[in-house]
Amino acid sequence: MKLINTYSNIDELKEVIRERNLDIPFSDNLEILKENLELNGKVIPNKLAIHPLEGCDSELNGAPSKLTERRYLRYARGKAGLIWLEATAVSKEARANDKQLFLNHETVNEFVGLVKKIKEESLKSGNQVPYLVLQLAHSGRFGENKIIAIHDEKLDELSNVNYNTPVITDDELKELENFYVEASKLAKKAGFDAIDIKSCHKYLLSEILGARTRKGIFGGKYENRTRFIKEVVDSINKEVGIDIAVRLNISDFLHYPISWGTNKKGEVDLSEPLKLIEELREKGVKLINVTAGSPYINPHINRPADGEEKKYTPPEHPLIGVERLIKFSKNVQEKFRDIIVVGTGLSWFRHFVPFVAAGMVEKGYCKIVGLGRMAFAYPDFAKDIIENKKMEENKSCITCNRCAELKAHQEITGCVIRDKDVYLKPYMKILRKSKSKR
Repeated sequence: MKLINTYSNIDELKEVIRERNLDIPFSDNLEILKENLELNGKVIPNKLAIHPLEGCDSELNGAPSKLTERRYLRYARGKAGLIWLEATAVSKEARANDKQLFLNHETVNEFVGLVKKIKEESLKSGNQVPYLVLQLAHSGRFGENKIIAIHDEKLDELSNVNYNTPVITDDELKELENFYVEASKLAKKAGFDAIDIKSCHKYLLSEILGARTRKGIFGGKYENRTRFIKEVVDSINKEVGIDIAVRLNISDFLHYPISWGTNKKGEVDLSEPLKLIEELREKGVKLINVTAGSPYINPHINRPADGEEKKYTPPEHPLIGVERLIKFSKNVQEKFRDIIVVGTGLSWFRHFVPFVAAGMVEKGYCKIVGLGRMAFAYPDFAKDIIENKKMEENKSCITCNRCAELKAHQEITGCVIRDKDVYLKPYMKILRKSKSKR
């Protein structure tokens, strides 16, 4: 497998894409990425976004720490038009660990302070104020509390869930709806433009969408499996009045019957995801962040990477995974022209990202392009694209996925390569632990 950093120029990369007959668009019209968008009367200053990647660096009570603030102020200086803040727990039980952000009455003032500083830093840097989305999340089976919607032998094994772990009840899910509403009220108080009801990567809400084997009002048929997210949207619309976004799995790429966006033959089937997006659109949801798979089970699906010796080796060429994510964005955006689709999966392109991003926007595959791992490595990528019409190779993410290793070990998470003064030491700690276990 040829790594992208061995491609001498963009023409060589394009030739490989042509040889593989992949639908990956390119454009030199980077001006298109500078254009702003309007959403519910608010302006998104440009078509570049920061994806929600967790830093595992909150205070013990869930408040943003100085390190959390450092990350977001770097993004604020970096000129991205949309900053999609990371997974933030809606309840104590929903936290992945005690380093995950948690918005509640005790911590809301710290979130108020963070939002204020992001806006001030943007203006001080000569940038327009970015549109800010806060991702509200429940870690489900991937949290320390192991809260699950269904039991499935294979899924339980993949996510280290014991067979006697209790399944969350319908009554508990109804109560959980209230936590989403309360967190949305606090997010509005903090000054966020929108909240994201995170429904991806097989966390709890994502798991419910595929819960065909579950009994009761939140499982079985489509109407029941999509009931929770739609009721949460309705309640937030009624009681809060804040823009609602959804980061949504288009397909889980797992086995039927527990895999959302998958048919009985085990093939990708977008009929249910597209139907849900249409129903959410009718409820006023106009911002959809498209993704797929699970970073804990099939990471090559949602974050294409080259892999490394003795570590996770993708079962396919990363270009195949990139094209898949691009096509998912295209499928949604072409069907729903009046919503804003945020495309994903482009970090693998390194410094060639701007030309693919421009191609996707120009061809109508999405309206905004977001970057996650790249933002860890290169927080001012948007500024360089907008002001210099390029990205620097020596600042770009190399998709080594060491940031993902840090998160998996609940260490403070960022770029080990480009921000080594902060993140190399915790990464070396992981390596020492690994060696001591051999």
